[in-house]
Amino acid sequence: MTWVDIIWPALGGVSLALGLLHLLIWLRQRNQPALLMFTLAAGAVSMLAIFELLLMRAQTPQQYAALLRWGHLPVAILAIALVGFVLLHFRAGRAWIGWTACALRVAITLPGLLSGGSLRFRQITELQPIELWGGVMVATPIGTASPWVLFAQIADLLLVLFLVDTIMAVWRRTRDRDERRRVLLVCGSMIAFVVLTSGWSMLVAFGWLQAPLGLNLPFLAVLLVMSYELGGSVIRAAMLEKQLRETESSLRGSEQRFRFTADAVGIGLWNWHVDERKAWLTEAGSALLGVEGEGRIDADSFLARVSPLDREIVARARDEALQRTGNFQCEFRMSQPDGSLRWLAATGRVEPTPAGSPSLLRGVVLDITRQRQAEERFRLVVEYSPTAILMIDGNGAIALANTQAERVFGYSNAELLDLDIDTLVPSLARPQRSREPIRTPGDKPVIARDLSGCHKDGGRVPIEVALNPIRIADDLYSLASIIDISERLRYEKELALQRSELAHLSRITLLGEMSGSLAHELNQPLTAVLSNAQAALRFLDRETPDLVEVRESLVQIVENDKRAGEVIRRLRAMLRKDPVDHQALQINDVVQDVIRMVSNDLLNRSVSVSLDLAPGLPAVNGDPVQLQQVLLNVVINACDAMGDLHGGRALAICTGRAPDGIRIDVSDVGRGIPEEDLERIFEAFVSTKREGMGLGLTVCRTIIQAHRGTLWATRNTSAGATFHVLLPLAEVLGGESESASA
Repeated sequence: MTWVDIIWPALGGVSLALGLLHLLIWLRQRNQPALLMFTLAAGAVSMLAIFELLLMRAQTPQQYAALLRWGHLPVAILAIALVGFVLLHFRAGRAWIGWTACALRVAITLPGLLSGGSLRFRQITELQPIELWGGVMVATPIGTASPWVLFAQIADLLLVLFLVDTIMAVWRRTRDRDERRRVLLVCGSMIAFVVLTSGWSMLVAFGWLQAPLGLNLPFLAVLLVMSYELGGSVIRAAMLEKQLRETESSLRGSEQRFRFTADAVGIGLWNWHVDERKAWLTEAGSALLGVEGEGRIDADSFLARVSPLDREIVARARDEALQRTGNFQCEFRMSQPDGSLRWLAATGRVEPTPAGSPSLLRGVVLDITRQRQAEERFRLVVEYSPTAILMIDGNGAIALANTQAERVFGYSNAELLDLDIDTLVPSLARPQRSREPIRTPGDKPVIARDLSGCHKDGGRVPIEVALNPIRIADDLYSLASIIDISERLRYEKELALQRSELAHLSRITLLGEMSGSLAHELNQPLTAVLSNAQAALRFLDRETPDLVEVRESLVQIVENDKRAGEVIRRLRAMLRKDPVDHQALQINDVVQDVIRMVSNDLLNRSVSVSLDLAPGLPAVNGDPVQLQQVLLNVVINACDAMGDLHGGRALAICTGRAPDGIRIDVSDVGRGIPEEDLERIFEAFVSTKREGMGLGLTVCRTIIQAHRGTLWATRNTSAGATFHVLLPLAEVLGGESESASA
């Protein structure tokens, strides 16, 4: 007996043992038909081992041909088993390709069995012995290849295509690396061994290779791979079964813990049996419904405890869950034994019978009385707020509006709901055309001033809006607080008019104080005009008129007339109540105009003026008459503060660039201002002069504030005080014109 006589039966026995083992497993786990396909494949491989051993020991060509013909039957069975195993185990691949390969294999096998032919050879002429390892002699066929061998190759090719398609389908279906590895291992080994055995048989049939037709050894390797895969599946199934049991035990424990937890936090559990029309309640659920202990309550008793206002709501929610949605959700009021009402929220889900009809409604119930009371308080606060309140959703639609909003815009509450915010406040929605609040809750509110709302009658309503984002569940809303500022604007307009009157009165008072200086200033050019006119007449009365002198006198008359006209123009500008006219101007020019106005007054008061005007200063935006009034007030006050001095009365005016604008400083060497009065002097009717009204500096500060500037006073180190004026640059204001007045 040679090693061939030992190995091949042993291989067949191993295959048969594997098949029987998996058959026993399948008998206990009928839900895994892939085990049955493996048993069929193992039986086919075991039969191949017997046929291959007989072929290697055949004595005549006729005996070899007969064995070879019947040996194609287990090959066909093996192909069917492989296709079935792959389809049942991996649930992937195009089944028609695999079954086509099997059908073709059976189609070319059956005619050979019935007719006595062979798939590999048309005729075997002789058997040639060849020597294997160890000096063992086996028979190999020599003959004419059969044309059917090409169909066998096609069947093998279709089988390979089916296996490749299965691999691709599994890789497309899942990203699980373990499953991808398993399909690649099983189908890849099948492809390798099908290609190997098919090519080996082809070479032997055409006489290109002198070797025995040995298919058993490669397919035994495939069986081992399949068995390894099935063994892993069995182990995984056992582990899953163990995990399932552990999960069931854990679920029972979790259910018990959940019940205890629900009772602890006041959440009641209930089951309502549809057929019995009765509900089972936990202890917490019974307490919420006013039932003593843990027990049952029938449908009629339950509805009798529900507030009459909510009974129809509860019945409708129950019918909706049983007949349509399968989900029960309802909020209702329940009468308590002490006569009070408690708000409850019940949520549940229908559990159907195997036939699909509802049998059980299971859910939870909890007390929402405090939440409802808080909602009611919130509703009252919003409803009776003196401010119009709108809540706007992400699409720009109004989701909530209070009574004040109805008064402001003239719409009823029903008309406001779902109305687009563009209809009421067009300028409010344009910056948020994305229809989503652009900020997050917790940010400071955005206040939009000087907006115009649209009234239902077509009119315009001046409003001020504060926007604040709020989050409700997963949705963002914008809460708009809207104030009708019509009355405020009317009051501000009246106040501005009063301030304008007061400023005009202040200018008149100031000009009254300057009347002597102005009269003296007008007297100079008028006297010069008279003198020049008389001189011109004398030059004309000569026998030979001196026309050159006459012309010079006339030129002097024109110049002095212009001087007088400029004095009168400045006086008229100060007296007029012209509207505020902000324009770009040079502050140095304003200072010089003021000095020219008061030059005679300064001379009469023996006040020397030093000017330190910075060149090339940028323009400021303001009204020249109002700024002249401010500087006149400050200069006159400085002169009054130095009135008690017998000499050394000096006034210094300087201009310069500051980090945030243009600065004007007016300094004197007078009696100064006490530290505690540096701010009080700007209050109305507060004056340090016995004859003062206490309005001059108040008006000056109002004028400077209207110019978006600042006016303040400081004490000098040595003597006197300094008044500071800070005005923003024209480009900072952007050329905007403020209609504020002093």
